[in-house]
This record gives sequence, structure tokens and C-alpha cells, in this order.
Amino acid sequence: MRLHFTKMHGTGNDFILIDCRDKAVDDLLSAGGDICRRLCHRRFGIGADQVLLLYDSDTADFRMRIFNADGGEVEMCGNGIRCLARYIWDRGLSDKDELIVETLAGMIRPVREGDLVKVDMGEPVLEPEKIPVKIAKSPELIANSSKDTSRIVDFPLMSAGREFRITCISMGNPHAVIVVDSVDDLDLEKYGPPIENDPLFPNRINVEFIEISDRGRIRMRVWERGAGETMACGTGASAAVVAACLQGLTDKKVVVGLLGGELVVEWNEDNHVWMTGPAVEVFEGWVNL
Repeated sequence: MRLHFTKMHGTGNDFILIDCRDKAVDDLLSAGGDICRRLCHRRFGIGADQVLLLYDSDTADFRMRIFNADGGEVEMCGNGIRCLARYIWDRGLSDKDELIVETLAGMIRPVREGDLVKVDMGEPVLEPEKIPVKIAKSPELIANSSKDTSRIVDFPLMSAGREFRITCISMGNPHAVIVVDSVDDLDLEKYGPPIENDPLFPNRINVEFIEISDRGRIRMRVWERGAGETMACGTGASAAVVAACLQGLTDKKVVVGLLGGELVVEWNEDNHVWMTGPAVEVFEGWVNL
């Protein structure tokens, strides 16, 4: 079968978007992971960080499923939902300026902002058991910190022979944010995988390393769960700003500089995090499966 796809990116975080509202396509992709691994392979497939699947929804305007390059399904992707919204608007599938998209992380609302897309990323989750982080089973973590364990903020974690200070947050998916002096000097291939797969994180975790430029700007590199280093991560940028605010390092509206461009993240007084950034269609085509 030949499968139609659209290649898109949000600040360099790239996606293969497939419209699954056709039942034949939905049936073909029901296995999900295996096909998505093949499609994401950068030498034997199309090449992408993730696959985005667009569906109709009984409870929202549309539904989105997300598969990482390793074939694992994940809850949410901030850059991905901006691309999904841009696809919907560009093809006239909805004339609403604000969409409601059903995801595994709940109902997410992308809003049209001229050439950009602004997304209500929801409220950050800080309770360890909801992220999840198995802090109750990590006495060494508690013993080495003077802080309570109701939030994982600036906690020590030994990994790959180095101590990191982690702040853990869920933005619909789990994140560990680490402040470093320089993201340029960081060996991400060395430190990303062992933190992602640390037993502390039962569902694995996305790892954001951030460098504070000033109170309104940070730089970030990200090791994404199941994808490796990517050029951007929308939920990661949102988590990074929340983590920086919790530690008193930035204001609540921050420009996040990533390898693929910039995102603007604002943690509002109602506790919702809003993220604004580009969504770009690169090309479309057909692939044989």
C-alpha cells in the first residue's frame, strides 16, 4: 500500500504527519510502533523525530496520537500539536481559530496567532507520583537533600559519575530539568541516555539541560525519551520555564533558545502554561509500505 504523508517541523523538531481519518489508513497503522520506526528511520525511511496521526474525535475537534522514533507511543508533544493545527488550518479542515485536540495528556487547545501557533499546554504537574518519579523508593536521593519530597525541585541525582540537580515536572509527559553553566559544553550523548533510563523514572523521562542567560531568556538542549537529541521540544521548553521559575531563576515569560529556533513560554497566573512558536510544512509525498 502507498501511504500519503506530510513532513513538517516546529523549530527543527521534525514530524511525519499522517491523516488517519480514512479507515483504510487507520487499519494499516493500527500496529503503530513498527511502522512508525520504519518511517522515522533517517536512512531507510522518510526520517523524523516522531509520527503524528490525525483522527476524528467524538469529544473534541480532532484527536492526535504520537509515536516516537523508537516506536513507543507518548502522551503529548508541544511542537507536534502546533504542526497538527497548522495542517488542519492550511487544508481547511476547520475554520476555528482555537481548536480542541484530544491527546493522551487530555484536551489541548492550539490557537492561531498569525503565522505562529499558540498552545495552552495546561497546568504543570509537580507531584512525584503523578509525573511519575519513584522518590519514595530512592532513600539516597532524600538523604542527600534538605528539601521535602512533595516536589522534586533542585534534587541531587548521580548519573554517569556526575551529580546533577534535577527538577521534575509533567506537562502531560515527564521531564527532568537540569541547570548547567553551558549547554554548548555538555556531552549530551553521555548524560542523556542514563538519566532517561534511570530507575527513578518508571516511564523513562525527557531530559532538558538549560543555561540561564537572563531573567527573560534561557538556552536549552533536550534529550527526548525514545528519540534522542532533538532540535526542539515544546513540552520540554514549557517544563524548563516552570523549573526555572520554581528556582527563582527567571520571570514567568521566557524566550527559550533551542537548536532549531526560539519558543516563547509564559506561565500565567491561572497556572496554565502557554507556548508560542512556528509550525512549518516542508513537503508531502507517498511512501510504499
